[in-house]
Amino acid sequence: MSRSRWSSLVLVPLVFTLAGCGRLAFPPVPEGEPVELPLSRAAVTWKDKWGGSLELKPDGTITATHVCSDYDIIDGTVEPRSGSGTWENQDGADGTTVLVSFKDSGETTSYEALRNGGTLKLWTYVGDPDEGKPLCILAAPAG
Repeated sequence: MSRSRWSSLVLVPLVFTLAGCGRLAFPPVPEGEPVELPLSRAAVTWKDKWGGSLELKPDGTITATHVCSDYDIIDGTVEPRSGSGTWENQDGADGTTVLVSFKDSGETTSYEALRNGGTLKLWTYVGDPDEGKPLCILAAPAG
């Protein structure tokens, strides 16, 4: 058997196996385009689909109530976060990243900002991106 044929027989099943396990690509990001968020648009109460909320206040503080985050990758916690802390915007070439620091744990979660039509979203992976967990997506109130 030629070396190239042997490589094909080994590599093709390996690629399909890895793809089936989600090991070749991260889950797709939510629909939308990266956007820069001015303070006036970021400082609102964001909601996730499970009923959690993240209030980003104009003074740089937060109030979180059972909000989704990247909690699983930070400290192994499997519950949404609640509590207080601080936040800041970081604008870059790919839009705004909102950094949220939770006072009780001292951990920081980063959310990327997107616009999909008239809807503003903040999102982050939950846990290791290749584990296939649902994304954490927060939506801004309409307006």
